[in-house]
Amino acid sequence: MIRNRTHFDTKPPVEKRNESASEMADQSSNSPAREGMVTYCYLLLYIALSSGQIFFNKWVLSSKEINFPYPLGLTLLHMMFSSVLCFVLTKVLKILKVEDGMTLEIYTSSVIPIGAMFAMTLWLGNTAYLYISVAFAQMLKAVMPVAVFILGVAAGLEVMNTRMLMIMCLISFGVLVASYGEISINWVGVVYQMGGVVGEALRLIFMEILVKRKGLKLNPISMMYYVSPCSALCLLVPWVFLEKPKMDAQGTWTFHPLVLTLNSLCTFGLNLSVFLVIQHTSALTIRVAGVVKDWVVVLLSALLFADTKLTIINIFGYAIAIGGVAAYNNFKLKKEASRVNENPKPSLGQ
Repeated sequence: MIRNRTHFDTKPPVEKRNESASEMADQSSNSPAREGMVTYCYLLLYIALSSGQIFFNKWVLSSKEINFPYPLGLTLLHMMFSSVLCFVLTKVLKILKVEDGMTLEIYTSSVIPIGAMFAMTLWLGNTAYLYISVAFAQMLKAVMPVAVFILGVAAGLEVMNTRMLMIMCLISFGVLVASYGEISINWVGVVYQMGGVVGEALRLIFMEILVKRKGLKLNPISMMYYVSPCSALCLLVPWVFLEKPKMDAQGTWTFHPLVLTLNSLCTFGLNLSVFLVIQHTSALTIRVAGVVKDWVVVLLSALLFADTKLTIINIFGYAIAIGGVAAYNNFKLKKEASRVNENPKPSLGQ
């Protein structure tokens, strides 16, 4: 009787352990699929917001539409809106939390350069829309990997080799062909756009230094909380001297507040989506998604804007450049995979 009672008492825990093990197996099998769906949602959100924001900015700056031809003022408004919204969400409503670990040394050596380059990228990129079409601006952005690689070599983050040199030449050749096929090329707009490309490349280099050398990893809202006020301050000084006198003289302070508020909100959502994609995947993934976004913008701009007229040479050159960008991304992907294989994560039992 004692043995039977003992056997009866120990059986349910065994069944419970089996049930819990099966539940954990089901959760582990569903987890990758769920994470994959979340990642794709973030990527689609980034592509939609990035494409929409480009068209929105062009619409606001265009003299035929909203007629707010002040790219510096528009970018300053974006950064001020982002700074205030981050402060309200983290310090007032306390819905989100700013991660600890920021020091004065890290802020001055990394965050300030990131904020300054971010401001430069947005300012010059938006200014380019006053002179060149959206499609041509996106074609010029294809040279981004070249700028990132050259600056990475200078900073000691990349190593020059024959394969990368050939890829850089292929991208540059494609951009040159696309530029040659542009019907109404404006070199002022080209200079502004290329300046924005250099600013974005420097921002990526500084962010890589922040993560790799400083060892600081911030969540999306923390990054925006620290970077946005710095970018706003960097934009405020040139705005006071370059655009504020023009706005005072032309009396354009009576602009569309609802339109500009929605535009600033879309910019905040775009910046947040960029950090979310990088956090859940990698910087390489968002570059691949950026290639898809660029093609979407180029094709849609030909349908939406009268100043966009694509030629066969345009498309052919851009296709060559995108092929080079794809080769660059593939090379970086293999490099990251080999690094992971060389330094595998220790198992729980070790």
